[in-house]
Amino acid sequence: QVQLVESGGGLVQAGGSLRLSCVASISTFSFNAMGWYRQAPGEQRELVAVITPGGSTNYADSVKGRFTISRDYAKNTVYLQMNSLKPEDTAVYYCNAMRLLVVGGKRADYWGQGTQVTVSS
Repeated sequence: QVQLVESGGGLVQAGGSLRLSCVASISTFSFNAMGWYRQAPGEQRELVAVITPGGSTNYADSVKGRFTISRDYAKNTVYLQMNSLKPEDTAVYYCNAMRLLVVGGKRADYWGQGTQVTVSS
């Protein structure tokens, strides 16, 4: 089974930084993409950043220039460096791993349990 474990969340003042980590139970090369999502209370879960094994990245407009996603293949770990944090970044952040299945071309998603990020004003 695939397991994803997030860490690094916490309480930080606006303008501060945090680095989130996601450790996968298998090689991250096994996934077509990995990324970070977040969900604030009463809101839908939204994509924050995504990275492919080849290193291609994409970010939500709201975090471009402030957040950076990266990976360490040797450690089966994906990171999200969050700088210049704003109160609106407050949410539970979830690690996601995606695989496109060979049979039927279906998408399979795996999720971590989430880590809370709270940004105070």
